[in-house]
Amino acid sequence: MTSPRFGAHITISGLGLTLREWTDDDLPAMAELFDDPDVARFTPLRSPFDLEAARAYLDAARQARAEDRKIQLAITSDGRAPQGEILLFRCVPDDPAHRFGGPAAELGYAIGLRHRRQGLASRAVRLAAEHARETLGFSTVVLRIDPDNTGSERVAKASGFELTELAPLSRGAVRDRLRTWRHVPGDAG
Repeated sequence: MTSPRFGAHITISGLGLTLREWTDDDLPAMAELFDDPDVARFTPLRSPFDLEAARAYLDAARQARAEDRKIQLAITSDGRAPQGEILLFRCVPDDPAHRFGGPAAELGYAIGLRHRRQGLASRAVRLAAEHARETLGFSTVVLRIDPDNTGSERVAKASGFELTELAPLSRGAVRDRLRTWRHVPGDAG
């Protein structure tokens, strides 16, 4: 089975959010959102995350998009001001998530400190999971979460994901115990 293509420009709206492409005008917002100890602890983003890091990150995101490896979208409530980011990328061929059947995709996200506890993450994850399944045709959508990240575990549960029996994954020194959560369609609140 061939893996779905991400396609052209993407904007996803619903649940009071608009997930949209990052622009050069967003660089200062990216630096503010991602220069955070919790983001550094639970993601592979560099720290400190300044304007130079934001520029390199956006350039890498555009390259990955051009190569059809992943999409990275700003999470907004108004279609303009970024409050976080949601990533959607295809799982590599030997990823254990493929055991669930069909092409598999993984989601990742980060919410800026000032925007947490507003339900942004769970709504963005629900929208992106639905888009991955219904629009792009991925059969399996997963999240990978460090067990110390209890906030992300709550987001997973609220977004219709369940913890799987797959062995924890290792991705670098900081994130070496990632547990796999699988999306169960129709199970979100």
